[in-house]
Amino acid sequence: MHDKPYFITADGLEKLRAELRELKTVKKREIAERIERAKELGDLSENAEYADAKDEMAFVEGRILELEDSVNRAVIIERRENGTVQVGSTVVVRNGGAEKRFAIVGPSEADPAAGRISNETPLAQALLGKKIGDQAEMNAPSGKIVYTIVSVE
Repeated sequence: MHDKPYFITADGLEKLRAELRELKTVKKREIAERIERAKELGDLSENAEYADAKDEMAFVEGRILELEDSVNRAVIIERRENGTVQVGSTVVVRNGGAEKRFAIVGPSEADPAAGRISNETPLAQALLGKKIGDQAEMNAPSGKIVYTIVSVE
């Protein structure tokens, strides 16, 4: 599907693998059984149970492909203590008088409400490679936003 690295923590990768195992071994079997039961009811053209199960199977198969792709491209995030913002870093930035703290993580582990942003976001892209005291510029719909790097962990 893709060829670029998929950055993720070791814990995050294990969660993806667990979901993949669950879908392949349990969920697909459950849906296949539902499809078989629905077939036994007769006319498939007006069988909502059959149509729903087929739709769910298509969704699960798509999710399996997506997970397999992510697992195959996975690059475990290993933080290096070199003072540079990188995937796996926690960074404090200042804009005006306000400070914000972000952990830069892979896309599947992002949770902006919890301060975890994907390395693929415009903000993370602006911060990556910067050091304490550097400024990072991000283009936003409201205009350019400039952040000063306060700390990198």
